Amino acid sequence: MKKGIFLFSLLMFFVLIFSGCKKEAKILQEPLEKTDFFLGTVCSIKIYDDVDSTVLEKAFKRLKEIEDKMTINAEGSEVDEVNKNSGIKPVKVSEDVYYVIKTGKEFGKVSEGLFDITIGSIVKLWNIGTDYARVPEDYEIKEKLPLVNYDDIELNDSEKTVFLKKKGMMIDLGGIAKGYAADEVCRILKENGVEHAIINLGGNVLAMGENPVKNRDWNIGIQNPYSIRGDYFAIVPIKDKTVVSSGVYERYFEANGKRYHHILDTKTGYPVENNLVGTTIITDKSIVADALSTTIFAAGIEKGLKIVNSMEGVEAIFITKDKKVYITDGLRGKINITNEEFKLAN
Repeated sequence: MKKGIFLFSLLMFFVLIFSGCKKEAKILQEPLEKTDFFLGTVCSIKIYDDVDSTVLEKAFKRLKEIEDKMTINAEGSEVDEVNKNSGIKPVKVSEDVYYVIKTGKEFGKVSEGLFDITIGSIVKLWNIGTDYARVPEDYEIKEKLPLVNYDDIELNDSEKTVFLKKKGMMIDLGGIAKGYAADEVCRILKENGVEHAIINLGGNVLAMGENPVKNRDWNIGIQNPYSIRGDYFAIVPIKDKTVVSSGVYERYFEANGKRYHHILDTKTGYPVENNLVGTTIITDKSIVADALSTTIFAAGIEKGLKIVNSMEGVEAIFITKDKKVYITDGLRGKINITNEEFKLAN
């Protein structure tokens, strides 16, 4: 009996010793990183955990998959098939595409149509961000406006089919796909043991964990809408959050002395005209931040603040043409404006 107790005690001793000597994850001073071009923008991932470099390949493979399914600029993508069959028949799509389209439709309701993924036919008229950008004739825009209505997206949850009720309707996921892609990259990194990383998909920034090198929150720069060099006008410390910005600086062209940016008014078919030049959303999920940053830009400050304040865990920044900065209450005392040309207004 005593021998049994002794052996049990010895066993427990070794269990405690080895569990106490568990090796801590190694932190890299210089991150494991990769940059490539997907979803119409430069995408970069920086990993600070000592993990196998193949995780980067997995992440970028996922970005390619999402791009191939959701682009409207390539024949044969799932979204292209849905658009081709508008007014004809439902199209079965993958879980990915169905989820993003369904989320897009939900944000159409939340925003009362300010954000509408059926804007595709108008987007194609303008072609902003391509070599074929132009100012469409007014009659062209008026012809396409009746095709913009998120309520005309018919979804079948059990069959995972999407049907656009009117012939000529087009879905464009450009205002939400990058957010979904950032969330998916984050999921893949976590599944492969990554706890500290920065995912940057053309300004859609997602910060995983804290900055392990400095043992504090990541300091994320907020884009200066007036800078063509990508300078920041402010810094916000975040941890396990995403920061997504929208504005007139992202994609635009000039014609007859006027600048035309890519955020289109779903009611007029022309670029949104208000007192804003940029908006930023800070929240937990990038797909939410992506849709909301566009929504509040189109809404303007007063209505945009109402939308954000009605949602839990969401903060926002609004930048006006006269360089005034409006923020939600949760950012008070946290945002650091580094460019003296910009002034906090509220």
